[in-house]
Amino acid sequence: MTRFAAIDFETANNARDSACALGVVIVERGRIVERLYELIRPPTREFLFTHIHGLAWEDVQGAQRFDAVWTEMARELAGVAFLAAHNAPFDKGVLGACCASYGLAAPAQPFVCTVQLARRQWELRPTKLPDVCNYLGIDLRHHQADSDAEACARIVMAAQAAGWSYG
Repeated sequence: MTRFAAIDFETANNARDSACALGVVIVERGRIVERLYELIRPPTREFLFTHIHGLAWEDVQGAQRFDAVWTEMARELAGVAFLAAHNAPFDKGVLGACCASYGLAAPAQPFVCTVQLARRQWELRPTKLPDVCNYLGIDLRHHQADSDAEACARIVMAAQAAGWSYG
């Protein structure tokens, strides 16, 4: 089975580079081998989405900036075949914008969208993360980056167990 990572960002506001939390779960040979979670200090103090994820400036003001967090994460992600995310265009966009803001290269790995995967594999609709998790019996603390990333990893693992393979 392919080594992959599931990734989830929470953002402070509408700016794509306003990541304030990052969850990553690495899967190897069908098993979760690592769980990573970091708070991130975004470029501004503006928080519009506290009501969604519970994070505010006070929670992240002492955290590292994205460039320091990503330098560590990039080492952990070396060797993964793909990055999985629920509604991957969002997380890919946040990652790309954050990398661009700090002059970092975005990762070369392709993204697999677990929304699309759930639709193809199980013909599910609606495919919001809580709906897919409920269908598959996956525990979820929605909009907590570590929990969302683990849920994405478990969706991919369930699809693999049902015969889906990457590539």
